This record gives sequence, structure tokens and C-alpha cells, in this order.
Amino acid sequence: MKSFAKILSLVAVSAIVGAGAGYWASREAANQSSVLGANAPGSNAPISMASYSGQAAPQGIAPVDFTQAAERSVEAVVHVKTKYYRQQYVDPFYHFFFGRPQQSQQPSAMASGSGVILSNDGYIVTNNHVIEDANEIEVVLNDKRTFAAQLIGTDPNTDLALLKIEATDLPTIEIGNSDDLRVGEWVLAVGNPFNLTSTVTAGIVSAKARSINILNSDMKIESFIQTDAAVNPGNSGGALVNTRGQLVGINTAIASQTGSYAGYAFAIPTAIMQKVVADLRQYGTVQRALLGIRMLDITQQVKDQLSLESMEGVYVGEVISGSAADKAGMKAGDVIVQVDGRPINASSQLQEQIGRKNPGDQITILVRRGHRSVSLQVTLTAL
Repeated sequence: MKSFAKILSLVAVSAIVGAGAGYWASREAANQSSVLGANAPGSNAPISMASYSGQAAPQGIAPVDFTQAAERSVEAVVHVKTKYYRQQYVDPFYHFFFGRPQQSQQPSAMASGSGVILSNDGYIVTNNHVIEDANEIEVVLNDKRTFAAQLIGTDPNTDLALLKIEATDLPTIEIGNSDDLRVGEWVLAVGNPFNLTSTVTAGIVSAKARSINILNSDMKIESFIQTDAAVNPGNSGGALVNTRGQLVGINTAIASQTGSYAGYAFAIPTAIMQKVVADLRQYGTVQRALLGIRMLDITQQVKDQLSLESMEGVYVGEVISGSAADKAGMKAGDVIVQVDGRPINASSQLQEQIGRKNPGDQITILVRRGHRSVSLQVTLTAL
């Protein structure tokens, strides 16, 4: 399987984990960036002033109002600040007299990101890379109150983390269904870019189920919502909301050659977030279910080389012996086209569907085997 030309360059608040291979066959995502030149003075390109004409919107097109969505979400988005310490030897003679070097801890770095309040008793979701290896975590609410945060658990496989602050009657945000998002739908990104608190930007859903190979984990799950809402360093862990003010994603990464917004931003869908948060809250770790295959996205080249009927589905390159897929009768060469009735056309979509499940859950997988369709009942296993 050939790699694409370049790997997306991704920037977030603190160090984002690098690309790695999972138990699924990982693939590099390509990104060709280009610079859009501004119109030069004297050019013939049409230019108009950005003034409001006062004319009504064309008939049949409803004006878009983001104010209610912003009001419903901004109070539930917090500023997450982290401190990192290093050991310093203060007195080299201390070891000679007392048998050990004298040490002190000094602040070596500070970073910040965003988080979203999920419950009025203080549970907050953010990105794992925002708080990874931090010695201290501080949460600043939109009303400027400050709390020390306890780390409940992390999931590097999805780049999510759960925090807890000791507070009550906190503002929360309604969780929406990320499955209902449609490409072209308006969304808002709410967070704290460049330490600018309570910042709201707007854009549309550019794509769904994007895999961009930024997570360094054996079982990474990447099925991002792509949006063109302006997201910058500091937005990581913040909210992606729909026009009804419902949380539909957690802003995580940007694709950029400069380190700042360049038109591409990526958010973890709430369909993945809810399972991770529930497990972290109950167990402190994520109960991950396994299917047990190595898979391949079907491109025109793959279709031609393997003489497949179409490019629909995900190709099963290998079935791990003794795995859930093996016990259900899945075979190498099968093409997975549906999971529980949901169409599957990319490995990221399959990762997302399996990532929502718990060990022991039973799912129905429809595969294309040669010229016929086969329905398999699969009981997922634990790691």
C-alpha cells in the first residue's frame, strides 16, 4: 500500500502526539497546501466594499443567526491552563555532605487550551494533548472563577481526557448527535485561541470521517469532523457546536504550514466522545472493543489490482486468528459495506463504529464476498 505525498502538518496548543501505526492498517493522509494571492492594486479582479447594503436576503433563503447558539455554548467552554516542572540541582556540594543532591522544582513551561463542561458538578472534557504530562492543571470559567483540576483519565487513542473540578451548579452544554451533521451545515468553534477567552468563530462542515494520522497509538481512532471555522492554537479541547447550540465535536487539530489557521480544522465527533467520557468516568480507562482485522481503503488502484466489483466498502486484508471477526466467519478478501445498517466506505468510518462499542457487544456486519452479500453476527472482544 503506497503512501500519499505528504503528511498533514498539525498544530495545537501543546505538543500533539505524532503519527503512528494501529492494529488497523494506518495510512498517511495527503495535504497539498496552496497560497491564495491577494488582488494586486490595479488588477481587473472584481472588488467590492464590505459594507452592509440593507437589502433583504433573497426569497427562500433564511438568514443565519448564530447569536443564540453562541450564548448557549460560550458559558460552558472553559480555559484550561497547565504547568510543567523540571528538576534542578541547586547546590552541587549538598550531595557531598548529605549523600543526595539538593533539588528544587521550577516552572519550566506553561501552556493553555480549552475544555467543555459536561455536567453541573464539574466534569470537563478536553484533549489529551492539552494536559499530557502536566504537573498542574487549572481551569478558568467564563465568569473568571479559577479551580484546580483533577485528572480523571485519558485516552490517547482518541486524544481525549476527562477533568474534574470541585464546583456545583455549573453551566453545561447540550450534547447533540454528530451523526446528524451534514456537509455544508453551519457550525461554531468556541474556545480560547492565543489566550483570547470566549472566542466564537463560524464555518461549515467541510467533510466527515476524516483520518489524518496524527495520533501515536496502537489502537488510534481517527474519524474527525472537518470544518473551515477558524481554529488556532488554544482552541484545542474547545467546543464545536451546531446552530442550535448543541455540542457536536471537540476541536482538536488544524492543518497548517505556518502553525496558525489555514482553512482546515478537525474535531472529534460527540459520537466517539460520549463513549470515551462515560468509560473514563466509570472505570478511569476506556473499555475498548476489538474486531480483529487488518483493512485497506479501496481506491481505483486497489479495485483494479484485486479485481473488485466496486470501490464501495473497506477491504479485509487479514483476519486475526481467534479474533471476533474470525469467530464470526469473516474471511480475508471480504469487503465490509455495512455495520448495523450504516454504510461503510472508509476505514475511518469502520474505526468510528467499532470505537463506539463495548467488549461483548454484538453487531451485524454486511460483507460482499465475491458476487454475493453475507451478513455476519459479530460479538466484539476486549483488548
